[in-house]
Amino acid sequence: MSMLHPTLMIAAAILTGLAIAHSILGERLLIGPLTSEAGRAGMLAKSRFARDVLRFAWRLTSVAFLGLAAALAAYAFAEIDAPARLALRLAGVCSLVVGAVALVAARGRRVAW
Repeated sequence: MSMLHPTLMIAAAILTGLAIAHSILGERLLIGPLTSEAGRAGMLAKSRFARDVLRFAWRLTSVAFLGLAAALAAYAFAEIDAPARLALRLAGVCSLVVGAVALVAARGRRVAW
């Protein structure tokens, strides 16, 4: 018999919100301006491929957030055995490290990015 783990559902909801915000805000405030005619400089000015790779990589990050959210939601309805606990801990540690690096790299500004 499986039980619901509400904290995993909350984490999945937060990651889903993060993915949506990352995609929309990133396109509106970062990717769009960088790839616009006026914002292009260096390689972005010269290469359509570079602009496409930048946009694709940004979207891929949002998809990765959604994939992790789906995994957490699936675990929310499963028995949590030792391998599942390890996977969840690794996902948590990776999320904390990525968040901390983003916070430090952005010097506390625009943390959502």
